[in-house]
Amino acid sequence: MKLFSGFPNGKIEVTPLPNLFFSELCPAIDDLAELKTTLHLFWLLARARAPGIRASDLRADRTLMQSLAASEASPADALARALDRATARGTLLRLSLPADDTHAGDAVYFLNTERGRRAFEKMEHAPHPAPTREPAATDTRPNIFALYEQNIGLLTPLLTEELKDAEQQYPAEWIADAFKIAVENNKRSWSYVRKILQRWQTEGRGATQKKDKAWYGDEYSRFVKR
Repeated sequence: MKLFSGFPNGKIEVTPLPNLFFSELCPAIDDLAELKTTLHLFWLLARARAPGIRASDLRADRTLMQSLAASEASPADALARALDRATARGTLLRLSLPADDTHAGDAVYFLNTERGRRAFEKMEHAPHPAPTREPAATDTRPNIFALYEQNIGLLTPLLTEELKDAEQQYPAEWIADAFKIAVENNKRSWSYVRKILQRWQTEGRGATQKKDKAWYGDEYSRFVKR
């Protein structure tokens, strides 16, 4: 058994889980691979920009496959069984992709949340469903949840939903720059970040230098692209 060294001091990233997971879903899960896969999907989709993930991406996920290696079956078989059980239980929604040379019978999985259901229904009625996310390993910019935790504090369930909406509404580059401005201006609050984003959306990021200085202060105008 490998000894866990403990969680580090200071702010660390967290993954939000609905209370119903602990009160209803977790007690009903009696398969370790299903539990590990379900938790891993919550983690992945909290960090992803899109609400779904392909089965092929999960099979290529070294962290998940290493976690499933402890089961009696092979990691690939354990994953397939876990996805089938989670789908049958209603935790996940599965959308099969066309069995062509590109997708080879792949499937996209969504959490059975409001966001996941909307995305599932949208893709289900699309003429040619396509993968909805890039593997998490290719992400180079922290998502909005990581930016909030690193620069402001712990998330609450209500704020999590608001951040999800903002992530869909504003470009990732805007969000990152808005958090940066808030920190530099010592205004560590989501309301301040939101006001910056709303102003950019209303007036554009090409606002005049005079307006930028009046809003952010002289030292923050450099963050606004011309």
